[in-house]
Amino acid sequence: MSTSSRARLADIIRTRSFGRGEITLASGRKSDFYFNLKPTMLDPEGAALLAELSYEALKDEKIDYIGGLEMGAVPLAGAIAQLSWMKGNPIAAFFVRKKPKEHGARLAVEGLARNESLKGKRIVIVEDVTTTGGSAIKAIEAVKDAGGDVVMVLTMVDRNEGAEDNFREAGLTLRTLFKADEFLKG
Repeated sequence: MSTSSRARLADIIRTRSFGRGEITLASGRKSDFYFNLKPTMLDPEGAALLAELSYEALKDEKIDYIGGLEMGAVPLAGAIAQLSWMKGNPIAAFFVRKKPKEHGARLAVEGLARNESLKGKRIVIVEDVTTTGGSAIKAIEAVKDAGGDVVMVLTMVDRNEGAEDNFREAGLTLRTLFKADEFLKG
């Protein structure tokens, strides 16, 4: 992982995606700081750096798919997939809905071609910000129901609020690009 790329990405996250103020998290917990990584993921430089550092963290894992959680990690999964193709090591992407649509195909896992399947495929779930891991664990269940083998969770920012322990209990490894503490200093 390039030190300069990581430092530049930290600056972008700090400027575009980190804030202080009372907020209720997806876990239901209250916090006095927050991360909204969408502005970083949708910024050209931010997207490129997130993809670069994520790809570097995953390239040796022999994975078949990257699954992003709706909606926060959808741009991230797409950016990593695109970069993997450009690097000659294509890793396809999909996303997992919070709940299947009530119309159409009613799928929890979206982005696969009609005859494509996750059965027996090695998958990494990517998440923008992780607190307890609850959202990712729900997504992992949907992927397992579709036959996928989730081998790891990769998060851009871990808030250090129990996710690593929760994933370990579920038999999964959590890999992080940043810890929340890195942004709380100063």
